[in-house]
Amino acid sequence: MRRRVEIGLLYSLEGSYALLAQAARTGALRAMAAVNADPALDLTLVPVERDPRGNIDLYGPLCEEILRDTTARHVVGCVTSWSRKEVIPTLEKAGGTLWYAIPYEGFEAADCVAYTHACPNQHLVPLLDWVFPHHGRRGYLTGSNYIWGWEMNRIARQVIGDAGGEVLGERYLPLGSTDVDRLLAEIRATRPDFILNSLIGPSSYTFMRAYAALGREDPHFLPARCPVLSCNVTECELPALGTAGEGLVAAGPYFRGATGWPAWGAPFGSSHEAAAYAAVRELAALLAHRPGAEMLPLVQLLKGRPGAIDPQTHHTTLPVLIAQIENGAFAVRAELPAVAGDPYLSHRNRRSVPPAPRLTVVS
Repeated sequence: MRRRVEIGLLYSLEGSYALLAQAARTGALRAMAAVNADPALDLTLVPVERDPRGNIDLYGPLCEEILRDTTARHVVGCVTSWSRKEVIPTLEKAGGTLWYAIPYEGFEAADCVAYTHACPNQHLVPLLDWVFPHHGRRGYLTGSNYIWGWEMNRIARQVIGDAGGEVLGERYLPLGSTDVDRLLAEIRATRPDFILNSLIGPSSYTFMRAYAALGREDPHFLPARCPVLSCNVTECELPALGTAGEGLVAAGPYFRGATGWPAWGAPFGSSHEAAAYAAVRELAALLAHRPGAEMLPLVQLLKGRPGAIDPQTHHTTLPVLIAQIENGAFAVRAELPAVAGDPYLSHRNRRSVPPAPRLTVVS
């Protein structure tokens, strides 16, 4: 007999980050299908979907609806850190768990969240370590005006300063804004060695198109001289970027065709898809042949169970790849051994396994 286990899916399929959400949803549904087809498992996973439609005010109520009106206690979802923080109080109250499969800015280790994508010691810090010797230490920082952009740039300022570098400018755009003129004017005036782009969705696509045009006018701003860096652009956004993405350098645990992804070895369209797939497969492995385990909180579910997720930080050990867009696809430039997630950058060299932090939510 196979147990029927409902799993919540909470992704916005429209709005400024729809491409990322669609990729993660594809990975989650693909993993559910694989679990349901596996004769060695005693589970049938049933998706329970809710779509906030890009409206931040709907995440909390829809998450509550899933946990109240269905048997689901595990929700795979959220793209932005804003939306993740919106649902954490609901999950804590109802004893639910969020499986979060998007790169994020760290400084969080919630009892009710499993983080299956990268945090800064697995993306931003290695990316900056790579760019300094290749291009220089004078950076310009930009991002969308919310948690991801603020925190990524705060960490970048610290890492650049520790390396003896300089931040030449910093500017934020409202989510969804495509008004990049002042941003480009500042970059043109300051002439940095690299630009850290933590913009989201259409803001990022518009900026990249404008920056490509700037490079055609002034060779200093070509990728070989002054590249754009990103910790969140993946293959799912390449169609939206088009040729403007050429030369962008990104960090992540997976790029299409790369080997070494820790979960089940399947090829994926992007790291968002891979991390969501891994989340569902890891959850299924924790629930298999444990009747009633689907009702356990994450802390108890992980206790004494070896797996990819650290039972103390709830972060995943992941490969670290640096890749650059070349002829419309990511080409890997550097590969580091698997790195344990260190959400608080608590270890001196920011890469080794840290002392276990107390589980808290930083709001």
